[in-house]
Amino acid sequence: MKKNARRHLAANPAPAETAQAAVVESGNPVSMAAIVAGAFERINIRLRARMLGRLLASVGPLALTIVGGGVFAKYAAQARWPEIPVSFEDAARATSAQVHELVRYVQQSNPQLLGQLVDALARDTATIAALAASVAALTINQLSTQAGRRLERGRLQADQGVR
Repeated sequence: MKKNARRHLAANPAPAETAQAAVVESGNPVSMAAIVAGAFERINIRLRARMLGRLLASVGPLALTIVGGGVFAKYAAQARWPEIPVSFEDAARATSAQVHELVRYVQQSNPQLLGQLVDALARDTATIAALAASVAALTINQLSTQAGRRLERGRLQADQGVR
């Protein structure tokens, strides 16, 4: 590997590593599955089908019949293919909750694969923008939830001090 390439990799970590680091550093319990599922909603249908095909290919036939409430069972015969061809219609019908469950399963069974998937999809700028938007939205949601809890605790303490 050339020196410039190594410097670039050191200065620009893989998107999966960056997203995971942001979650860990912030202390927020946002999962990689939530980030990927959020991005899934924002990307175009062609990339949805591609992402779904790669995720489904990493899951065995039994898991395909169970994960996502069984909606991926029709792909059980193609399990273990390098990539499962997913129609645009199926990609459009897949919900973010089903993708979240699928990503969570993949993350638990083969954590490196999720990083490879994100790296492969990172070549597309629209996907990176969708991932960034997902991270931002989840972070803002988490911060507002924490602020609301602090405000509520402050009100309770003030009420108890007044009595």
